[in-house]
Amino acid sequence: MKTLPKPVFQRILLKLSGEALVGDQEYGINPAVVLRVAEEVKDLRRLGVEVAIVIGGGNIYRGVAASAQGMDRTSADHMGMLATVINSLALQDALEKMGIFTRVLSAIDMHQIAEPYIRRRAVRHLEKGRVVIFAGGTGNPYFTTDTAAALRAMEVKAQIILKATKVDGVYDTDPLINKKAKKFKSLSYIEVLNRGLKIMDATAISLCMDNHLPVIVFNLNRRGNIKRVVLGQKIGTVIRR
Repeated sequence: MKTLPKPVFQRILLKLSGEALVGDQEYGINPAVVLRVAEEVKDLRRLGVEVAIVIGGGNIYRGVAASAQGMDRTSADHMGMLATVINSLALQDALEKMGIFTRVLSAIDMHQIAEPYIRRRAVRHLEKGRVVIFAGGTGNPYFTTDTAAALRAMEVKAQIILKATKVDGVYDTDPLINKKAKKFKSLSYIEVLNRGLKIMDATAISLCMDNHLPVIVFNLNRRGNIKRVVLGQKIGTVIRR
């Protein structure tokens, strides 16, 4: 009988941007991308890893952009939070079709489609082997889903945040624009803040720094990368003390 490799993390929080679900479309949800993400999460569950997920809503609605066009920021951010619920339900559907028990916990009450976020309930779901998707951000305007990811990771005692992006780590400039951009293998929290690197917002990085929660930034578009990170392979950029 083949022995499964041993993961270096037992409980992780996976942070997905809403844009990650777009694929080659201009906006919305690409079912093929959602299915691929679900397959990778299934791989983690086979290894016995407890998985929590936070998804952004930028593929449907981005509060800051709408605010710049004249909409009230609070209203715009609430619309963005609802977009994260839509994305969460899409991923839940894909996971459950693969036989992975999944719970969506929302910071905004909507009992017909999601459980309310209660920390002890979330931890219990993880202990029972269910994938937990945190929707609705923090439930408050002016906070990003990066901050929600940092907050939820600490509340459920995740060992690390895996931030999946369109590039294979953190660079000094945008590698999609500058082909000579320098990639960092590792960074401290302070370096991220001082350099103004836009991988996560300052509030999220500060929360991680204050609570010694490491972050790994890596490319979601390469199949199997989430599993590689969990198995301890050196990919992406590590942010820590």
